[in-house]
Amino acid sequence: MKRTVRLMIALGCMALLVSSWAIVLGAKSADDKQAELLAQAKAYTDDKVYILAVPFLEEAADIGAENTPAAETALKEAYLELFGQPEYRNRYIGLLEKQMDRKDAPPHVYIEAASFHLDGGRYDEAFDAFRRGIEKTGSEDIINEYEQCRYKYFNGYTTYEDVKPIHEKTLGVQKDGLWGIVTLEGKTIIPCEYEKISVFSGDRAIVKKDDEIYAIDQYNNRLALLKETVYDFGNYAGDRIAILTDDGWKRATGDFQIGTMAFEQIGTYSGEHAAAKQDGKWGLIDMSSTWLVPAEYDELMMDELGRSYAQGAAFAKKGDGVYLIINGEQTGEAYEDAKPFGDEGYAAVKKGGLWGYINNSGELMIDYQFEEALSFGQHLAAVKQDGLWGYISLYGKMAIEAEYLQAKSFADGAAPVLTDQGWILITLYEA
Repeated sequence: MKRTVRLMIALGCMALLVSSWAIVLGAKSADDKQAELLAQAKAYTDDKVYILAVPFLEEAADIGAENTPAAETALKEAYLELFGQPEYRNRYIGLLEKQMDRKDAPPHVYIEAASFHLDGGRYDEAFDAFRRGIEKTGSEDIINEYEQCRYKYFNGYTTYEDVKPIHEKTLGVQKDGLWGIVTLEGKTIIPCEYEKISVFSGDRAIVKKDDEIYAIDQYNNRLALLKETVYDFGNYAGDRIAILTDDGWKRATGDFQIGTMAFEQIGTYSGEHAAAKQDGKWGLIDMSSTWLVPAEYDELMMDELGRSYAQGAAFAKKGDGVYLIINGEQTGEAYEDAKPFGDEGYAAVKKGGLWGYINNSGELMIDYQFEEALSFGQHLAAVKQDGLWGYISLYGKMAIEAEYLQAKSFADGAAPVLTDQGWILITLYEA
């Protein structure tokens, strides 16, 4: 019995040894086979007979051995030579995707994929490759390449006499002295036939025509008529619009239900707050007219749409200084001037006659260096240098060269700029 057991143990050890050697020999065999396939492929690629090299390279690339990266590189080069045939173009893209999906994908693969898509004008795919690479690897090389490419843009073809800032993917435009609204693709949704027009918000805009003030929808249908005597109106946002009555400025809804409380002036709502003036002083009210910031300032800084409040912050002027107000409390040092925060990024502030940028904690993020500036929107800010306007990135570098007579903030991938021919839209390729 013992002899049988010893024999079985011996046979088991021998089987294990044979198995181990088989694995070693198999690994060597895989390397050898891969090397042989690459040599066969090279004979064809040297003669530029790529179509016959591809099968050998594809087989070599499928072998998980030492030269797999070299096989994939050679295979992609062969695919590129056969790009006239969609089949090989698709195989190249498929191989790039396979490489990017690996846990240990190197940064250069994402840069290669992004560059390939950029060259073909496939900007969504290119920027997606950049973002995937940054998220997975955090590579500075990818970040630098992304920063150089992400601000590519194209000019719109239509020019306008004047424009409003972009709001909810539309903007007000003026032609022949009258106002309408277009989409960011340049499609007219409200024809230029109004003496005055608010921004389009939610499902409507407020307009004035032939001494009537009324609300319209995106098809230019009337939704409501303002029957009270009103002398002016502001921008419509958050289902609120400021209207000037005999008693002063009051708030109304989009259906023209008018509030009872009157102010000397009212700004546009943003973040459910608006600037308001009472007894000669400015403060910040919420939707119920409660003061978040008491009316004790000489001015509340507003943007071109009349908005003052974003990211829990606003800027208010008292005497010669402009102060940052965070969650209703004055904080930090005084500035010479400031622009309200946008929905993202930093706010523009002025010191020593020049503009720089702070975050909503009051920290200086971009040094004072610009003649004029707007706050950030969509990771870009309009700045004026040497008398012309361009755009900087969050790193403070010029992303879109200063060549425009005027510029407004980016929103939803586009920005209005003034050229010698009039106002046009510039649109980022990045979605």
